[in-house]
Amino acid sequence: MKPDALPEMALGDAKASVTIVEYASMTCPHCAHFQETTFPDLKKRYIDTGKVRYIFREFPLDNLAAAASMLARCAADTDSGKYFALTDTLFRQQRTWAVEKPLPPLLAIAKQAGFTEQTFNACLSNQKILDGIESSRQRAIKDFKVQSTPTFFINGAQYAGAMTIDEMAKIIDPLLKS
Repeated sequence: MKPDALPEMALGDAKASVTIVEYASMTCPHCAHFQETTFPDLKKRYIDTGKVRYIFREFPLDNLAAAASMLARCAADTDSGKYFALTDTLFRQQRTWAVEKPLPPLLAIAKQAGFTEQTFNACLSNQKILDGIESSRQRAIKDFKVQSTPTFFINGAQYAGAMTIDEMAKIIDPLLKS
């Protein structure tokens, strides 16, 4: 699963024996649930210990999700730590900004991440980032048959839907022993 047009946003050892690629939408409640409940344990048990490489790929289901993904990309530039900090905040606060009038709460979250109103607006009008996110989404549909979020690829095998840490461990642990 080669990288897309935009830089990979990844955590963990690039040489880990297990790679997890997650396709997620920032407005997907199941994705937010996974990030809030399963991801902290996944990170602690597998990513931080060097056993798993985790790659997050945007799969926006709507324009608002694309905008949130763009903000995370702008926050990061090339620093995946800043990217994951903002995506974590966006998922945790999803109910506050995935609303009828999303710009004020999105701007407030972006300001906490160091944006000004000017850099916020510039980011949301950055066509190159939007095109890169959309290109990744189209590639996921065409090449990897992603149809919903979250979708995970664990060492290339596809799993659709939010997973618990126990469900993930049942897949990951045997791969670590092989």
